[in-house]
Amino acid sequence: MPDNNKVKAVLFDLGETLVNFGKVNTSALFRRGARLSYDFLRSCNQPVGNFNYYCWRNLIALHIRYWLSNITGKDFDSLVLLRGIGTKKNIKLDRQQWRHLAWLWYEPLSKVAKVESETKETLAVLKKSGLKLGIISNTFVNKSSLEKHLEQLGMLDFFTVRLYSYEFDFRKPDVRIFRAAAERIGRKPENILFVGDRINKDIKPAMKAGMKAVLKAAYTNAGKRVPKGAWKINRLSELPGLIEKINNKN
Repeated sequence: MPDNNKVKAVLFDLGETLVNFGKVNTSALFRRGARLSYDFLRSCNQPVGNFNYYCWRNLIALHIRYWLSNITGKDFDSLVLLRGIGTKKNIKLDRQQWRHLAWLWYEPLSKVAKVESETKETLAVLKKSGLKLGIISNTFVNKSSLEKHLEQLGMLDFFTVRLYSYEFDFRKPDVRIFRAAAERIGRKPENILFVGDRINKDIKPAMKAGMKAVLKAAYTNAGKRVPKGAWKINRLSELPGLIEKINNKN
């Protein structure tokens, strides 16, 4: 394959690609996050009031912002939302405390996350081969929480480029976020391989942006046909071999 068509960078989706959360009980996770954050605020002598009221106030605010994001196609920043709710209730925290509060809401989800045993080794192999690695994630979770989680998993430093949709006026499947990632990682779209689990939000728009695409097997795509021109893997450990095959193709 001509050098100008070889894979020189790999971009990953986050959930169900790099980190597997699976099907979760969102109500139970929300309740756990509410309890952790509520107890933290009380320990800081903040005016949080009744726990059930605290839960409902945050749940309603979250649902409204989530509904609006689905209409506008723009994700919100959960940390900004938390600060807005808290400020109205006269909660006063410093910057680090606000970030810790956001983490406590996310922490229960991080506890159910699973990573394939070979993932770090695979990322190390890819990086050692000279490939640039990055992340594109549709998310309203602030990067302070996501990157703390990735750091705990020992994966953060592999990714020199990390794009979170709440930082943009668009999100996947909008091709603009893929083009923004290509610009940041410093490679042409045709030299980038995108790995994701959702056909309509990851694979098709990545290919539309001019990238190569790999569908990572997950419950989100079970029984679905791989789009023409894309590849499919069951585990991330298959990537080095696949990339070698793509680059050696005549």
